[in-house]
Amino acid sequence: MTGFWPIFKRDLFALFVTPMAWALMVIFLLLEGLNFYWLTVHFANQVDLAVDHGPLQWFFGETVLFYLPLLMLPPALTMRSFAEERRAGTIESLLTAPVSTPGIVLAKWCASFVTYLVAWAPTVLYIVILRRAGEVDWRVVASSYLGVILIGASFLAIGVLMSAMSKSQFVAVLLSLAVTVGLFILGIGEFVFDRGLAHDICSHVSIWSQMADFSKGQIDSRYVVFHLSLIVLPLFICVRVVDSWRWG
Repeated sequence: MTGFWPIFKRDLFALFVTPMAWALMVIFLLLEGLNFYWLTVHFANQVDLAVDHGPLQWFFGETVLFYLPLLMLPPALTMRSFAEERRAGTIESLLTAPVSTPGIVLAKWCASFVTYLVAWAPTVLYIVILRRAGEVDWRVVASSYLGVILIGASFLAIGVLMSAMSKSQFVAVLLSLAVTVGLFILGIGEFVFDRGLAHDICSHVSIWSQMADFSKGQIDSRYVVFHLSLIVLPLFICVRVVDSWRWG
């Protein structure tokens, strides 16, 4: 893991010193703010609410305004990771520096992951506002954010890998979107297929079902393992790809 901290700090600084990260977070918070506004309008006059279908469940996964930034933000944050290094010609100096390949890959993923967490952090204020209007189950809040973190972390790992496979940021973001949106669409298959193997596979990868469970306080270990695998595997492949540049 040699060289992790210098590269992590450099990439994190590069994200925030340019307008890109700020613009992404502004757009993200506008969408989530609109989602929260619709939530408050919808539930303002509701008297009887189901225990498992309240404001928290609605906010974490019942509208497209939740899934749109969840799918779009990771590819946008990771598209520069390696594609920009290769385009600018700085990848050669990085690879000849006394840093390990796992350190490079993990540092770039962690920089994007921290930025992702910073983007989501202000949404905690929405939960505080809900708390002032009524009771909030903080265990449900914790499990919901766990789902957001796991899905985001796995999508960021995919994004870093796609960036390593392209010299163009535009191509990198398209490849990342193709994979993440493809996984989302595959998950929708659980509502299409009858009970069977295809239905079980789609149900297992379904982001919709995962967030539905997380937003009810249900933490399924299968989902946790799935996303941990989806973090480790792309990052491992990315290390192999970067190693091929160093020794090729």
